[in-house]
Amino acid sequence: MNLLKSVLILITFSVFVSCSKKEDVVIPDDLDGLTLVTTLTNDTHKVALYTTSGKFQTGYNEVYIQIKNTQGIVERNVSVTWLPLMHMMGMEHSCPASAVGNKTNGIYKGYIVFQMAGSEEEYWDLTVNYTIGNTTYTVTDKITVAEAAKRVVESFKGADNNRYVLALVHPAKPAVAVNDIAAVLYKMESMTSFVAVKNYTIKIDPRMPGMGNHTSPNNVDLTQGTDGMYYGKLSLTMTGYWKINLQLLDATQTNLKGEAVTDTNEGSSIYFELEF
Repeated sequence: MNLLKSVLILITFSVFVSCSKKEDVVIPDDLDGLTLVTTLTNDTHKVALYTTSGKFQTGYNEVYIQIKNTQGIVERNVSVTWLPLMHMMGMEHSCPASAVGNKTNGIYKGYIVFQMAGSEEEYWDLTVNYTIGNTTYTVTDKITVAEAAKRVVESFKGADNNRYVLALVHPAKPAVAVNDIAAVLYKMESMTSFVAVKNYTIKIDPRMPGMGNHTSPNNVDLTQGTDGMYYGKLSLTMTGYWKINLQLLDATQTNLKGEAVTDTNEGSSIYFELEF
């Protein structure tokens, strides 16, 4: 009898410990490393927008979205679209934005390329449309878009009379090395429509204006990858301020914008900036 009691006590203790251990298991937070930028609110949901920096700025912005209902429960299996819109004094226009995909665990991911900063008089707003089951919801509110510290986006008219937006994606943390460089390239179809450009070439010529405008070896021009972005190699031989001179060539290798650096021309009219 005593033996039976001892066994029952041991089983009960084991179950208690096992349950306690399960309760102590830490579930990874899919928002780790992200900072809330702002929350858009309607009568039914809160739509939280996150980035790694905690802000929107000119250039390429990777954005993460989490939608909660009024009870604070994360909505999953949601279809999401969005539209950023700049309200200027005499006109309105949008900017390049990717489709929004499901990252994991109720977190949705996409990117927006802001080609200009906002202000009190001329501002950006963001509309998020989302469908849960058979019901579609929408929310719109103003968002703050700051000027990036360096030049990381170019908006220009090409020799073909089309307007383009070109933005630096990587390197986010440049190093003295041959860095992977990535960019996105869009063509403006209308004031609210931008399409990714296919099969172009983005020529690069990195220079250090403060150091005799010297260049670097082993650079590789950017060409399009299978995901639609453009990829190449960027050689940075020392720390400091770098100007990444650019030339945009179409699918026939015709120059649409940008000039070569020569003895008589210190830089291109389109360029990115890095400093580290």
